[in-house]
Formats: sequence, C-alpha cells, structure tokens
Amino acid sequence: MNNGSFRVAGGLIASLALASCGTQGGFDPDLRGWMKGGLDTAPAAAQAAPRPQPDNRGVITFANGQVAVAQAGDTPASVAARLGLDAGQLASHNALPADAPLRSGAVLVLPTKVAPGTVAKPGGIAAIVTDPFAKGAKTQAATPSPQTPSEHVVVSGETAWSIARKYDVTVQDLAAWNGLPANMDLRVGQRLIVPKPGQKPDALATTVPGTGSPTPKPPSAATPLPDETTAPAADPAPKAPTTDLGATRTAASGGGPLRMPVSGSIIRVYEKGRNDGIDIAAPSGTPVTAAGAGSVAAITRDTSGVPIIVVRHEGDLMTVYTGLEGVDVAKGDSVSAGQSLGKAGDDGFVHFEVRRGFESVDPEKMLN
Repeated sequence: MNNGSFRVAGGLIASLALASCGTQGGFDPDLRGWMKGGLDTAPAAAQAAPRPQPDNRGVITFANGQVAVAQAGDTPASVAARLGLDAGQLASHNALPADAPLRSGAVLVLPTKVAPGTVAKPGGIAAIVTDPFAKGAKTQAATPSPQTPSEHVVVSGETAWSIARKYDVTVQDLAAWNGLPANMDLRVGQRLIVPKPGQKPDALATTVPGTGSPTPKPPSAATPLPDETTAPAADPAPKAPTTDLGATRTAASGGGPLRMPVSGSIIRVYEKGRNDGIDIAAPSGTPVTAAGAGSVAAITRDTSGVPIIVVRHEGDLMTVYTGLEGVDVAKGDSVSAGQSLGKAGDDGFVHFEVRRGFESVDPEKMLN
C-alpha cells in the first residue's frame, strides 16, 4: 500500500464516522482492518464467547448482574410483569417508556435481582416457555453464568462502533449480546452489556532459544515425502507479467443508478477487503462531480489534509470521494447528479467508493 492509500484509508474512516454519528446515521465503520501496520487495530478484538442462553422467563444471570431478553411483542411493562418487577423502574433504568415495543432478542438490564428460573430449551426465546404441570415434565434450575460482562450506559454522540472500540470487542459481538437492530441504532441512556473480548493469539510467541523450529510431520509416517524437482539457484527467475492498468476502462458501461464522478481510466479495480472502491486516473484540477443526487453527509480531511466528501443517496446508498484538492460544497448541501464537488488533487487519481448500509459494493456495477 502506497502513501496515498494510507492517507485515503485514514481520512475515509474519519469521514464515514462523521457521516453517521448517533442515531441519525446508518453507517459508522470500525477502524479495525482498514489500515495495516501500527494503525491497524484488527488484533484488538478477537471474537467473544456467545451470549449465554436465557432461562424460561428470558433472564440471563451473570456473576455481576442480570438481564432480560425480550420476546416478540414485549414491552418493558410486560417484561416487568413476567418477572415481578416495577414496570416504571425497569423502563426508567433502561431509558425507555414502559409501553415501548421491544425487538425480539433485545436486552433490558434489570435494576434489581430476581430469583433464577429453569433452564431454557435450545433454539431461542420462542421455545423457552414450558408447562411445569405437564405430566412427566422435567425442569432444572438455571445456574448463573460465570461470565462477567461490563455494563455501559450510552451517552450523546456514541455509536456502537465507538463503544466496541472502547472495550476492544467487535461490533458484531456487541450487537449479538444486546440484540441491536441492523442499523445499530442506540439511544442516550441505553444500557448495554459488553462481553469480554476473546483470546487473541500471541504474535510474539517463539520456541525456546537454541531448540530450533519444530519439523512438520510428513503426511504419513510410513510413506516418504514425494521427490521434488528443484531448479538450481543460478537459473533466472521467470519474467513477471505486465499489466496496463490504465487500459482497464475509460467509462462505465453498466446500467446502475450512478454516474462516473470523474472522466478518466480506472487504474485500480474494486477488491472487497483490500480496495473497497476504484481509483480513477485524474490530472490535477480535473472536475470531480456527484455520482448521483443526494445530500452532503460529511466533509473531512485525511492525515495529509486532503479533502474527503461523503454523499448520502436514496436507497441506503452512500458515495465517497477522496483525492481532491478543493471543495465546492458544504456539509448538508443538496447536490444533483453531475454537480461539481471539487477538483482532483496532485495524487494523479480520485478514489471513489459506493456503500450500501455497512457494506462496500463494486462501484462499476452501480455506474450507468
């Protein structure tokens, strides 16, 4: 990855975070995995253990507290009635009205401890209700989970991603433990249970000095390894193939809803997880235009001061433009397709991304 790509990645993270802070935004990507080297936080959060199964009333008892997992159609008042708690106290403790509808799987932190129920059957809350008076019914008292998750109260400006980073867990684990919706919306005062991060491999683990590295075991102790033909070290290395990246294409030919943001050849194509957009050759001063109608969700700068623009469109789409030198719009502006956003900078290319919700998509498939 070159220096330009480092700047693009760093600034893009900040711009997308600004584009969707709080419940008004639907996208706020995690820093982990976006950059390599010292800034990469991917090792910071290994996968946590799954959330324990609730008992027959939807209660999970931890060593340091209890939570209730909502069923379809539940409200804080119905959960409180099921557990013998005061509805107002339970609702207030979780920053909700007593009659607020709850998502199936959502978590309410209990203000006071309740007696443990019986072990729930596997398969989720929908299958946990049993008839203790049925003939031959067998029940077993639920035992507290040895896990001790942290409790976090959401404050203004926080997102699921910022909270996950704070506790070194993945946002997926945070969502799974709390039954968060797909858009990761949070409310001020909401109480979250944060699982302990999983065990991470020790990247510095080595063998004892002087013992050498262990020899891999052959496929079969009775069968020797096959003979290999090894070329002499003096033989020249094969010639590397040459690729004309500039000849990839000069214009989009698909039938998507967006247009090319700049006139030029695509010099680097989309590779999910490695290059979440396309790089378009653009001499300094080339006009950069909006790929579609929408509103400017965020404008920020990367570590070198290069502007990054995020435009939000209909249908949960967002487009990202970076590698610019000047900016012709402001945050909150409404823009039309083809309207000038700025001019290309000195890097020789403009980086363009298309995102649907949390996921990047191939921009070439979205262009017309």
